[in-house]
Amino acid sequence: MANSFMNSTETLSQLVSDSLLGEKFPIAKLISKIETENNLEFRESLFNEIQAQKPNAKDGLTIGITGTPGAGKSSLLGELCRLFLDFAPDKKMAIVAIDPSSTISGGSILGDRTRVTLPRRDTRIYFRSQPSQLELGGLNPYTYHVIRFLRKIFDYVFVETVGIGQNEISISLISDLSFLVMQPLGGDQVQFMKSGIMEVPEAFIINKCDEESLANSSYYMLETTLEFIKDILPDQTLPPIFKTSVVKKKGIEELLQYILTYSKRKDKNTETITQLMQWIRSEYGRFGIGLWETMESKSWNQAVRLRSLSGMSKYNYETEERKFVSLIQKKLIQ
Repeated sequence: MANSFMNSTETLSQLVSDSLLGEKFPIAKLISKIETENNLEFRESLFNEIQAQKPNAKDGLTIGITGTPGAGKSSLLGELCRLFLDFAPDKKMAIVAIDPSSTISGGSILGDRTRVTLPRRDTRIYFRSQPSQLELGGLNPYTYHVIRFLRKIFDYVFVETVGIGQNEISISLISDLSFLVMQPLGGDQVQFMKSGIMEVPEAFIINKCDEESLANSSYYMLETTLEFIKDILPDQTLPPIFKTSVVKKKGIEELLQYILTYSKRKDKNTETITQLMQWIRSEYGRFGIGLWETMESKSWNQAVRLRSLSGMSKYNYETEERKFVSLIQKKLIQ
């Protein structure tokens, strides 16, 4: 059945096998399949095949990069890629860049393909652009599944969001480490503090620090702001702040070393339930969420809480999605 998604000359098994070796073309073909509508059956086949071929594979680290448009996120990622090849010779990284879509046509320019400068023909780096499709949260509806797929192949998966506002914090919920990128004296921290975004990322980056005095002023302003909300931050500790400049090649090595040595992983059960509820809300609205809350979530959430420390990958997303589809079909028949 899985091969019905492929053409006559290729099989899912072969595409997965080639993808796990880091071949870019089969990776791109499989992601295109993931990004099609009503693909639950395909995703089940894909992840079962990956499990069969690579049963003990560890998931790569997911790094979320978000911030205001124009903060230099794409240029910073390009420089991180260049240094990554030197500092991590035995590692591989992937980038998923979310581009804004037109509110009128729904189309996207996919401009990150032109803004990010990547080393050519290097098999250790993979880049993919996605249109936001006007989805709230700063991510594409299929980004989560693409990330899960890429994590099986690459050691590090970077996700650059379309921008940030009060609703664009989804990336922090599906990444192990998230950064908020700001510009010197942008005044962003005041707006972000008002909207609660300052409490979300694990670390901050003040980018475009080309001029030292402006960079230091912004650094101390941000530090003071974080001190102000310290009591409501996770662990009540101040997150790290990095000052970077792509133009002057400053601070990016320190940032990369921090990422390469970061060892924490977030609970994948929480990630699964977050994405599942987002999908239910998008597909079935209040009716679906109400059904979920009254018939499933109590026992599901309780199990997640009980296993929050040891529950890494205890739940299979496709299994839970199929259970909910079956549940809602029964409800509609009644």
